Amino acid sequence: MYWQTSRFCIDLQTPQVMGIVNVTPDSFSDGGLHASRDAALAHCDQLVRDGADILDIGGESTRPGALELAVDEELARVLPIVRHAVTLGVPVSVDTYKPQVMQAVLDLGADIINDVWALRWSDGENSTTGRDVVGAHGQCGVCLMHMHRNPQTMQVAPMEGDVMPQVLSFLERLASDLRGQGVEKARICIDPGIGFGKTVEQNFALLGQQAALVPLGYAVLAGWSRKSSLAAVTGRSLATVATLDIRDRLVPSVTAALLAVQNGAHVVRVHDVKETVQALKVLGAMQRHRG
Repeated sequence: MYWQTSRFCIDLQTPQVMGIVNVTPDSFSDGGLHASRDAALAHCDQLVRDGADILDIGGESTRPGALELAVDEELARVLPIVRHAVTLGVPVSVDTYKPQVMQAVLDLGADIINDVWALRWSDGENSTTGRDVVGAHGQCGVCLMHMHRNPQTMQVAPMEGDVMPQVLSFLERLASDLRGQGVEKARICIDPGIGFGKTVEQNFALLGQQAALVPLGYAVLAGWSRKSSLAAVTGRSLATVATLDIRDRLVPSVTAALLAVQNGAHVVRVHDVKETVQALKVLGAMQRHRG
């Protein structure tokens, strides 16, 4: 299986590690650490040295309660970083839901659009949608994520009921609609959206039942890194997660990434690239000798 993107055909036989580059002052875990241009550029370089297979650059936080960022500000944050990242020899993903930003980064050579809104967002003013931009490109990869409500309200009123059938139906429908617009199946990746409008129990239900997504035939991405649900099951209260030391998040995050891969994820989106790459090498060595 492979994931077709603008410049790369990504072989998914081996789990792919997507390294997070947050060019933001307010992301939930590392907000501000790489907000400056120089820091973000250096972080891209370091993640590639650490073994990142893909870089995922984001200029707007989508943490619970985050406010929408103006298009011009998001462009000012991400364009210089994308311009550098596309020279590093790995696929470059941009985490955005705005069509104007999608078009701008694709024009610079970005490979993947990673959209928490699954190309559904509209500002009500412009007729062009994210679906139009991705469809017109003809080659870029796209990741469609499930999000309940929006970043402002998703954790105020999370989902109810059995979560996997709802997520599965949503992702199958959105991916099918996109294919109906001429986007090849190989270009599409799906993400169950851990933490985006789900309870702790629902997040772990998605992990335990994640293999149900695989028969749809799309690449599957899992984003567990440093999520509050990990804090909730490791003895840390949700109230203190904002100040939780990064070292306390490391082991649970790497563990969740390994479990996601064992349950069918092809791509894991992580902050701690070096440690995740090392853990996946151990898993791979074991799997090669199984039985």
